[in-house]
Amino acid sequence: EGFSVPEGVCVTAPVYLDFIKATGIKDTIFYELGRKNLEDMRWEEMWDASLRIRNIFLRKDMPGHIENDIVEILKSRFKNKLLAVRSSSNFEDSEINSYAGLHESFLNLKDKEDVLKHIKLVWASLWSDAAIAYSRELGLDPARSMMSVIIQELVYGTTSGVAFSISPVDPEKAVIEAVPGLNKGLVDGDVEPDRWDIARSTGDIARYLPSKENRKTVMDETGVKIIELNDKKRPLLSTEKVKGIYRILMDLEKKLGFPADLEWTIKEGNIYLLQVRPVSGTKFDDKNQRRGWDMTLRRSFDNLKRLSIRITGELLPKMQAEADILERSKIDMLDGPDLAAEVEKRKNIYEKWKGIYWDEFIPFAHGARLFGKVYNDRMKPEDPYEFVDIISADKTESRKRNNSIKELAEKLIQKPGSVSREGEILDGEFKETVKKFMEKFPGLAGSGTDEHKKEQFVLSVIKKYAETPDKGGRSNTRNNKKLEEAFLDTFEVDEKTKGRELIDLGKLSYKLRDDDNVYLGRFETELSRAMNLSRSRLGELCRDERSCQAAEEVIMALKVPGYAPKRISEKGKDDTKGGFSRKRQLRGQPAGQGIARGTARIINKRDDLLKIENGDILVCDSIDPEMTFIIPVVGGIVERRGGMLIHGAIIAREYGVPCVTGVEGATGHIKNGDDITIDGYFGLVINHSVQ
Repeated sequence: EGFSVPEGVCVTAPVYLDFIKATGIKDTIFYELGRKNLEDMRWEEMWDASLRIRNIFLRKDMPGHIENDIVEILKSRFKNKLLAVRSSSNFEDSEINSYAGLHESFLNLKDKEDVLKHIKLVWASLWSDAAIAYSRELGLDPARSMMSVIIQELVYGTTSGVAFSISPVDPEKAVIEAVPGLNKGLVDGDVEPDRWDIARSTGDIARYLPSKENRKTVMDETGVKIIELNDKKRPLLSTEKVKGIYRILMDLEKKLGFPADLEWTIKEGNIYLLQVRPVSGTKFDDKNQRRGWDMTLRRSFDNLKRLSIRITGELLPKMQAEADILERSKIDMLDGPDLAAEVEKRKNIYEKWKGIYWDEFIPFAHGARLFGKVYNDRMKPEDPYEFVDIISADKTESRKRNNSIKELAEKLIQKPGSVSREGEILDGEFKETVKKFMEKFPGLAGSGTDEHKKEQFVLSVIKKYAETPDKGGRSNTRNNKKLEEAFLDTFEVDEKTKGRELIDLGKLSYKLRDDDNVYLGRFETELSRAMNLSRSRLGELCRDERSCQAAEEVIMALKVPGYAPKRISEKGKDDTKGGFSRKRQLRGQPAGQGIARGTARIINKRDDLLKIENGDILVCDSIDPEMTFIIPVVGGIVERRGGMLIHGAIIAREYGVPCVTGVEGATGHIKNGDDITIDGYFGLVINHSVQ
């Protein structure tokens, strides 16, 4: 049609089908996606399944007949040329379904090994977390999903961008966006573009919005990277070039018969078309919005580095300082109006940090996922979660607290007379040590106002540790240092810094994934402390049932989160009150390697944790950071909530405790006292109490 398009060939969808059948990957995909209904899978579970599928693709060799055909094409069509390997699924790029950005493409590939590896990675991206979520949303049948791959000559343009012949937000306008260098920074959301709104009817520029950034995506040894520019040259496109791209857009729309979504680049003055698809629909329902939020969790290396600096240098110090002030404040002597004001203040503080937690801390957890993805791509380990052994070296706040409990238990063992049979602490030194522990870790004792009851709870936990053989946690049998060194050896000398930064980012992200909830929990505990005090004060004023009810309504009207008696199990699907058939086998996600058999202990409320005996299997909706003190006592963990980076999985991995997450209806199908076996390798739960 007269457009400038880079030289390219297509590895067709039937080749993909041939590959997954010949290698047995097809069965693996259906096993992974068949663990539970897609509708019931959380995003973290989709990510885990995607990681395992991706690892299988990497570990399987390309069948000889496929490899030979591809190598022959590379020799005859692309000798000594830099290449791009790009994705195109059979559900992609229709006027209804976009899939834009959900599958992977790779740039700056130089030899056949590079190309063959990245073709497999493009195939694997058919099962990325984002693609699985989108397929679920659209109700598409995974059995019909296929992927073709475009091998394309890389055009290294000076300016690149995207363009829409119809703006997604204004049908009267066309839109052109441009960035310096390669397009990947714009597509990934890491480089802010210059933007032009153009009147569709006349081609006149209606508005120009220059970027506030000056960053550029360039090629490097590991693919591409983003660099800062010194010059502030703006605009990136001349009026003539803007109008040239506009004319191409209108021509494409006319010839193709649909509004065009175009990816382009400019080299030596020529405009090259890299990709064109229909502009997809722009209406969003609740599911779209949820998926959109989930996808914001997938951050790039550069974005995560900037987020790391903000979190460690600014947010965490502020968060801890503010929590320290609340914990030191004496609220017992406040009168009614001042206490009410204190409750409102604490509610606002909690809501503020909860918002920051969702907006910044949760997305930062993707640092661990990004490291895992890079590690697996380079190392192709047999265990797709081997990377966790490297980044879990730094002890979490939960682990530090558990170690402190262990030290107290050792003191109790050495001096058993420190505590009476009735549970009173007789030894003054031991009592002072327990008091300091409670001040350092206030969340463990709960948010009640009765200090004696709180002390008794902590003492019960110490006794549990004293009665339990020391698990000691993981002994790093895999030698984390060797794994780390082997990973760094895959980088060229001048790129080892990036490898080290990826490790550091993964470690901080993994540690913070557990710690941030502990920090946030301090605010919730302090809010509950003020609420419980308010409730007890109002209770003192109650003269009859009616006045007490009125007082309770006043408290509840504040709508303070965490005030109502807190059930650890979610209501509804996983409530233990019936509605579940008894099943001998339940499927979930493997989250902590090992096999364990023991008595099931259902956790519905905080005090249930103290009923756990050594070797019991803890079964719950999800493990809260304030629950992790019990992990050294248990023989295994079963959770309804799924994901390799949830708190239960993190602490289970640290202690070497078998763990299965993502078990739908866990606290309904399993009953207290059931004899169960959990398999943390395959994610299975066997209930021997069901015939």
